[in-house]
Amino acid sequence: MEIVSVASQIQGFSVLAAGLLISVAALGTGIGFGLLGGKFLEGVARQPELGPMLMMRMFIMAGLVDAFAAISIVMGLLLFFNNPFLASVLSAAKTATVG
Repeated sequence: MEIVSVASQIQGFSVLAAGLLISVAALGTGIGFGLLGGKFLEGVARQPELGPMLMMRMFIMAGLVDAFAAISIVMGLLLFFNNPFLASVLSAAKTATVG
């Protein structure tokens, strides 16, 4: 019965970690896009002739900021749906009961 308790704790903590990964990634991306857009508008307001160059660099940075969020969301969903920690505990329990 102890293995069920350990497995439920691992599953609970993994769901909490997945939620934190997804929420912190969304929060960081939102803050990053806000700062990026604000600084872009400040730069274009100061020197309008540099608008196209600044826009290109803004889109490159937006892609990098968005890549961080995508990686964090994938890691959170991996923990949620295919939990490697739970699989290792269950395989260890299976070998302990067989052997």
